[in-house]
Amino acid sequence: MGFAISLLAGCGKSAKQSAIPPGKTVLAFGDSVTFGTGAASGEDWPSLLALKSGWKVVNAGVSGDTAENGKGRIQALLTAHNPALVVIEIGGNDFLRRKPPKRVKEDIREIIQAVLRFGAQTALVSVPELSLLGVLAGRPRDSDIFEELASEEGVPLVPDVFSDTLARPELCADKIHPNALGYEYMATGIYTRLQKVGLAR
Repeated sequence: MGFAISLLAGCGKSAKQSAIPPGKTVLAFGDSVTFGTGAASGEDWPSLLALKSGWKVVNAGVSGDTAENGKGRIQALLTAHNPALVVIEIGGNDFLRRKPPKRVKEDIREIIQAVLRFGAQTALVSVPELSLLGVLAGRPRDSDIFEELASEEGVPLVPDVFSDTLARPELCADKIHPNALGYEYMATGIYTRLQKVGLAR
C-alpha cells in the first residue's frame, strides 16, 4: 500500500497548479475524518498538515456531514477564511446512507465548482465507497467517482490514503475512523501528494 497511484487523472480539463507558500490559509473541508474523530485534539490530519507545510490550516470538518449538506456551507467558509487552497474530504456519510454514487458525485462537484469560482485552488481526497460488507471485510477501496471528478474538473486527486488507512487495523480507532497514528499517516500522504502535484513545496 502506498500513497501514489496515478498522477492527475487523464484527459479532462487541466488547471495549472501553483505552490501555496507557508503562512497562507488552507481550508480542510470535510466530515468526521477531517474533524479528527478517533483521536485527541491536535492529532487530526489538518493540524498535522499545518505542521508539515507551515500553512494556516482551518479545520472545517463536521462530524456526520454529507456532501449534500456541504454544498450549503462551503460558500460562507470561503468568504470567512479566503483560503488559497481547499482540500476536500467528504462523501463517506453519503455512502453509508446508501445515496446513489452518481448523486454523491454531483453534490461534490458543486462543492468543487464553488471553490474554483471563488478563485481558490482545490485538491480532492478520495474516499472509500463504504458499505457494510466492505467495512466488515476490512478491504475498502476508493470510490470511482473521485477519479472521475478529478479528471472532469481538472483538480488534483489524493488517491488511496484514506482507503489504505482503513485497511490497517493499527491505524484505526474504529471501522470508519483513523486513530492518532492513522491521522499522521493521512497527513503525510496528503502532503506528499500535494508536493507531487505542485501545490506544496
